[in-house]
Amino acid sequence: SVLSVLDACYSTAVTPKTLLNFLADNKSISISGCAAQMLLLVTFGTTECFLLAAMAYDHYVAIYSPLLYSVSMSPRVYVPLIIAFYLGGFLNATIHTVATFSLSFCGSNVIRHFFCDIPPLLAISCSDTHINQLLLFYFAGSIEIVTVLIVLVSYGFILVAILKMHSAEGKLKVFSTCGSHLTGVTIYHGTILFMYVRPSFSYTLEYDMIVSIFYTIVIPMLNPIIYSLRNKDVIEAMKRWFERNQFINKVHFQH
Repeated sequence: SVLSVLDACYSTAVTPKTLLNFLADNKSISISGCAAQMLLLVTFGTTECFLLAAMAYDHYVAIYSPLLYSVSMSPRVYVPLIIAFYLGGFLNATIHTVATFSLSFCGSNVIRHFFCDIPPLLAISCSDTHINQLLLFYFAGSIEIVTVLIVLVSYGFILVAILKMHSAEGKLKVFSTCGSHLTGVTIYHGTILFMYVRPSFSYTLEYDMIVSIFYTIVIPMLNPIIYSLRNKDVIEAMKRWFERNQFINKVHFQH
């Protein structure tokens, strides 16, 4: 539920303004609006990194110690964690937003991007952006290393638990539980690593615009689909839909 709310907020920070820019002749945004968009985007993006790592640990506890799950992941544990994730995301976003908008923009005011992201704003600044690039690289790199490491360690223990299982049904249940999360983690972290954790000279705004669509619009849209595939009712509904469409196509063909 937290991931769903987070995805809704994450895409809302970018998508409405992006769609408006496609339709409207005036594609401008105020400085305060640009700063707010960046602040919200980085806050929700960082929080999602922390949340995906916590979900991996949650799966580990559920599979490795199912009898202690209700104690280990009680509201007393996960509510402070969620609050800490949002605070950490907001702190990271505040640092980058303040650092970016402390620069001078004395040349072009055309942002070659769909929204106010850090790299395209650094590209049009006439100040020395070396410190900003280091902040981006080290902060994003540190968050990525810590969260991905938590995911890898958690799934390492889960793999050990799977190897100890003798029931094929139990193994299949574990794979169905973890498969959706692993898919979401791989897509999300893959695009974040490509965007932010690389040398500044390798930035190409044209490719970055395409990749940014994935983590701001496509991934929040795909997450409900990915996680719904664990639901038996959803799977059965999809099977009936495909069978019905196949039947209709056959009828049309015969006609």
